[in-house]
Amino acid sequence: MGGVTFLSTSAARRYGPAELVVAQDLAARIAVAIENTILYRTLQEQDRRKDEFLATLAHELRNPLAPIRNGLQILRIGRPPGDPAERTLAMMDRQIGQMVHLVDDLMDVSRVSRGKVILRKERVGVRALAEAAVETSRQMIETGKHELVVCVPADPLFVDADRTRLVQVLANLLNNAAKYTPPGGRIELSAEPRGADAVVRVTDNGLGIPTEMLPKIFEMFTQVGSSLDRSQGGLGIGLTLVRRLVELHGGTVSAESPGPNRGSTFTVRIPLAVEAGTASTHPPGTAEPSAGAPKLNILVVDDNRDAADSLALLLEVKGHEVRMAHDGPEALRVLETFRPDLIVLDIGLPGMNGYEVARRVRGSTELRAVTLVALTGWGQEEDRRRTRDAGFDYHLVKPADVTEIEKVLKTLTKK
Repeated sequence: MGGVTFLSTSAARRYGPAELVVAQDLAARIAVAIENTILYRTLQEQDRRKDEFLATLAHELRNPLAPIRNGLQILRIGRPPGDPAERTLAMMDRQIGQMVHLVDDLMDVSRVSRGKVILRKERVGVRALAEAAVETSRQMIETGKHELVVCVPADPLFVDADRTRLVQVLANLLNNAAKYTPPGGRIELSAEPRGADAVVRVTDNGLGIPTEMLPKIFEMFTQVGSSLDRSQGGLGIGLTLVRRLVELHGGTVSAESPGPNRGSTFTVRIPLAVEAGTASTHPPGTAEPSAGAPKLNILVVDDNRDAADSLALLLEVKGHEVRMAHDGPEALRVLETFRPDLIVLDIGLPGMNGYEVARRVRGSTELRAVTLVALTGWGQEEDRRRTRDAGFDYHLVKPADVTEIEKVLKTLTKK
């Protein structure tokens, strides 16, 4: 309830019909403004709850995926490539990867929509981006028995970009081509300079895109055809994410297709770096292979016992000495008699969370040099900032790929 009061400096003053109309119109406008403000705040609250729900959903989905992926890696050790069990395990591992990809896309599109993505730009070669994207998508391409042709000029092309995000863009386009191209099809990844831009194209001879769908193809939840037609159709957010990440780099992305069953071409344009300096050729965080692999002492702390047991077993199979703890206080008790080189620490622990355990470790004279890895289902930028502030050296998101863990181990074996 509310009211609007009109006052006059003269007691004899009387408002006429025209002035009453103006007052009524003003009151109506104020009422609409108040209603819009309430609606805006309601939408803000709903958006906040949606983001919290997506983050919680991602966390809850990642937790059970972690021991499954660890178990698959253990079972695959020592099996020959042609073994039927190895082929089955590889298939299961690919499907785990697909589930992780869907969860990541959900979180990424939410972050990009809210402007929460921070680009970490560096000067990087387009060839390096293409090679990394091909490696990321290789399993899906090989599963479809597609012919992949990569045409990148010998003369280096450099862009100032977030390497991880542009690899994600190109890998999404390659995955999309692999999904919508029948087995044995052809996929081409090409790059060339065009004026002030680096132009990268992903072309396939697959199902194509109907003309009426081309203007909508980058819209959220848009899919070409029925989900019954394509069992790996996804959520319809991959191309939305591609467009928004490219636009964050000051570039554009477009789609072309002659029509159904005639293939499609996706073209990404990114501004070339003004001056071509020396670009790194390896993804950040990777380490050169070490000559040897000495045994490390490792403490795994996770209240999810399946996740802890499976990761510990995987590390033991690789020759390391591993201890486990399932809550914060237990971890500190283990550290009274065990001096690890590495602590792999979950964040959401009972008794004492992972942040506090990390602070206790960093405050200890005997333990402050230990390498701390956060292995958690929370993977947003704010979560990464909090782990850095607490003293962690690395932040891995469940279910971590074995290659990510091996990169950390290699940095320790080089010390």
